[in-house]
Amino acid sequence: MTDLEQTVDELRPVDPAGAKAWDIAATVCDPEIPVLTIEDLGVLRGVELTGPGAVTVTITPTYSGCPAMDAIREDVTAALNTAGYGQVRVDLVLAPAWTTDWMSEAGKAKLNAYGIAPPTGKAAAGPVRLGLSVKCPQCSSLNTRELTRFGSTSCKALYVCQDCSEPFDYFKVL
Repeated sequence: MTDLEQTVDELRPVDPAGAKAWDIAATVCDPEIPVLTIEDLGVLRGVELTGPGAVTVTITPTYSGCPAMDAIREDVTAALNTAGYGQVRVDLVLAPAWTTDWMSEAGKAKLNAYGIAPPTGKAAAGPVRLGLSVKCPQCSSLNTRELTRFGSTSCKALYVCQDCSEPFDYFKVL
């Protein structure tokens, strides 16, 4: 199984001490979408105990220039420090690149409830351009259209529902 195919359950340490550190890091919310944790997003990629009171956390940004990574790094460090880990290192890794395939189903449901249409489908292995219907998170209509390719963040597009007239973000499949 490749890094791209690993689920949260496969990434989460099996030993109780490592699992505890993972669970603490997993509570950190994304600063841009506060209803999602970094675990929901699939940004949390690893937690390793490296000594007494020492832990290394691995995170992958949703894209290489993501401005939220500094805040996430600080929040992970603070959460683990508060839990008694005196030495916290947070490593940012760019490979393999993050994909919406790493988002949990619970995270996608949270997005929808928050008013952001979750990504639909799987990331393409190569360049595939498809037009797809995006379901409105307000009224569930598929009668929607893209207003602009980039919404409030680079990983979202701005759509409008033709039925209820509400604009909404769509978290793009990446």
